Amino acid sequence: MSKSPRLVLVLSENWTFLDPRRPGELVESARIAEDAGIDTVMLSEHVVLGPSAGADGVMANPRDYAMPGNQDPETPWPDSLVVASGIAAATTSLRIALAAIIAPLRHPLLLAKQLATLDRLSEGRLVVQPTVSWHEDEYSALQVPFRERGARLDEHLAAWRALWRMSPTTFEGRHYQFSDVYLEPKPVRPDGPHTWIGGSSVHPAVVRRLVEYGDGFHPLGQPSDEDLARLHEQLRLAGRDPAALEWIGGVRGRFPDDHSPADLDEALEQVPVQVSRGFGSICIKPSQFIDNADALPGFCQYVVRRVEGLTG
Repeated sequence: MSKSPRLVLVLSENWTFLDPRRPGELVESARIAEDAGIDTVMLSEHVVLGPSAGADGVMANPRDYAMPGNQDPETPWPDSLVVASGIAAATTSLRIALAAIIAPLRHPLLLAKQLATLDRLSEGRLVVQPTVSWHEDEYSALQVPFRERGARLDEHLAAWRALWRMSPTTFEGRHYQFSDVYLEPKPVRPDGPHTWIGGSSVHPAVVRRLVEYGDGFHPLGQPSDEDLARLHEQLRLAGRDPAALEWIGGVRGRFPDDHSPADLDEALEQVPVQVSRGFGSICIKPSQFIDNADALPGFCQYVVRRVEGLTG
C-alpha cells in the first residue's frame, strides 16, 4: 500500500459557512484542522477586485472554487498574511501555505521581510506560493503594470533568495534595485520558506521557476501525464530529484444542483488516482461538502480517516 498523502485544508472561500467579517473563524478552523491531523491549511488572496472579476460568469454554486473570472467583485478576501499570523500563533505543528500570494503587487523588500517574520513566528511552518494572478483590474488599482507581472515575479524570487541568504544584500534588476541592505530576521531555513510553484498551465516560465526555486509543484487544475513527464525531465536535467519535491493535487466535488453541497465520499474516491500519479499532498475545500461550521471538526476527522483507509 502507498503512504497516505498529506492533507491540505483550503481555508479561503468558505463563506457559505464562515463569516468573512470574522477572520478569527479562519484561525479557529486551522486549530480544528490541526487537532484532527490535517497537515496543512491554505490561504489565497486578492488585495482588491474590480468589475471584471466575474466577467466569465459568477460560479453557479457558491460553494465552488473561486477561479479566474468567476468571482463576484464583492467576494471577501481577508489579508492572508495577517490571518496566517493568527494561525501561526494559535497552532504548533500545522503548516501554513500562502497559495497563492500575488508577489508583483508588492515590493520584494517588503514582502521578503513579511514572509521571513511570518516564517519565524511559525517556527519554519510557512509555505509560500508566489504567483502573478490573472486580474488586470487589481494591478491597475495598485498602479502596477499588468504586462510586467511575470518579469516582476522573477525578480521577487531572485531578490528573496539573495535577501534571505546574506547580509548586506545588493540587487540590480530591471524593476527593483537596492544596495547594501540588511534584512533581519531571516527565515528559519537559509533558502527561506518552502516554495510551491504553479500556474494555470505548465508553460515555460512555470517550468523554469520550479526547476530553479521550487520545493513543490501546485498546479491550477489537473496537468496531463505529458506535462508531469516534462517537469520530471527538466528537474533531472538540472540535477534535481523529482521525488524530493512535493507534488500537490486536489479533489473537487460534483454538485447535484446550484443549491446543495457535493457528496464527500464520491470526491474522496479521487484520492487514490491522484496518489498513483505522484501527488503526495491533496487539497480539499470544506465548503464544497458542508454548510455548517459546527460540522467542521467531524468533517476533518472523517477526511483523515477516510483518506488513510483509501491509501493505506
